[in-house]
Amino acid sequence: MQGEVTVQGAKNSALPMMAATILCKGQCVLHNVPRLTDVWAASRILNRLGCNCHMEGNTVTIDGGAAQSWEIPDSDMRQMRSSIMFLGPILGRTGACTLSLPGGCELGPRPIDLHLEAMRRMGAAVAEEGERIRCCAKELHGAKIHLPFPSVGVSENVIMAATLAKGETVLTNAAREPEIIDLAAFLNQCGAKIRGAGESTVVIQGVEKLYPTSYTVMPDRIAAVTWLCAAAASKGSICVRGARPSDMEACLSVLEQAGCRLGICPDRIFLEASRPLRAVPEIRTMPHPGFPTDGQAILMALLATAAGTSVFEETIFESRYMHAGELLRMGANIRIFGRTAIVRGVPRLHGAAVAAQDLRGGAALAAAAAGAEGETVLRGLSHIDRGYEDLAGVFNNLGCQVRRISF
Repeated sequence: MQGEVTVQGAKNSALPMMAATILCKGQCVLHNVPRLTDVWAASRILNRLGCNCHMEGNTVTIDGGAAQSWEIPDSDMRQMRSSIMFLGPILGRTGACTLSLPGGCELGPRPIDLHLEAMRRMGAAVAEEGERIRCCAKELHGAKIHLPFPSVGVSENVIMAATLAKGETVLTNAAREPEIIDLAAFLNQCGAKIRGAGESTVVIQGVEKLYPTSYTVMPDRIAAVTWLCAAAASKGSICVRGARPSDMEACLSVLEQAGCRLGICPDRIFLEASRPLRAVPEIRTMPHPGFPTDGQAILMALLATAAGTSVFEETIFESRYMHAGELLRMGANIRIFGRTAIVRGVPRLHGAAVAAQDLRGGAALAAAAAGAEGETVLRGLSHIDRGYEDLAGVFNNLGCQVRRISF
């Protein structure tokens, strides 16, 4: 793979921003929003709530002031794993919210009890009726909330709910991901009073109302990592434009350890991988600024042909090695022991019939196919479509021969 690619907008930033527009009485415009099935799902939920949401190109326009409903049907909740992010803004705006357990990729348990407990701390009454959850609050109030784990989703829900709550909310052990900073910047531009985003303690002073604004979504750091790893797997060279290297330091460090040559500018990354790859002894997924769990599968595809033994430890999700079995079909040497994966590099991978079983696993198989000998048939594209805008088109533009076939 050789050439240039401009990284898409960040899915994990755009989705909570779309949900947050419910808090604004007026028309918000979000630019650089990727065209993904998860974005369509979020749009359907917003329209179901009474908002006027439509997308043209990579711009989404949302009139949150038209919101009338506070209930999300089960069918919409099941469309994406992050649908629970609507809880905070709906409750903060209307004082009530009814929804069910979210769907999306099967990555192991992702209980929503931390979300519900945070809403209780802010004054909401929560009733669980089977898979349906009903929350109501005459008025949310500020609270001191400590998270046992720096969950991105819970941090986002607390921040969004607290923007219109009465008084001050102090969130400790908050997630520090760049997408949290982006969400807070958007809300502050709408008139919220949030400080400390990107740090372990976030303080939100409730305000009476938020105002509509226009905002540009940050670049997708995981998509950028995917293009870099795919190019490295094919022993190629690439320039990823529009990336923010400062958000990707843990991933870029691992790529350098693997023998890739990197050129880093403020808004682009150059990679050249003509030299043989070498194993990375230990990769342990951690909350930001550690190595991201979303990059684990993609890096494993790259290191499958690196000389030596690489060891992965997955600390975030229990079921995030489903791609390993598919990589075995392509000739990889991988053994799984609980949360640990041992990858012994092989000289090359070969094409095979494989299936994506989750979003990042699908991207990993595509990256592996870019460097494999022969033809790979990849099924389960619905998973990939959740997070990548026209993956086949990007690969073709970088020199691969990709055909997408509808069955």
